[in-house]
Amino acid sequence: MRRTGLGSIVYLIVGILVASAHHYLNNVGALKPIVSALLAIALWPLLLLGINLHVK
Repeated sequence: MRRTGLGSIVYLIVGILVASAHHYLNNVGALKPIVSALLAIALWPLLLLGINLHVK
């Protein structure tokens, strides 16, 4: 059970780092940038493949 929790925490930390490196955490003052940032954190492997997750 601890491995799952630790794995989830590591996944989220890596997601935050990747989202930050791809500028998804800039300007999170409105709803659309916040949704984009949350998607980028949750789906960070897609960012590494070059998929744009910015909500328009």
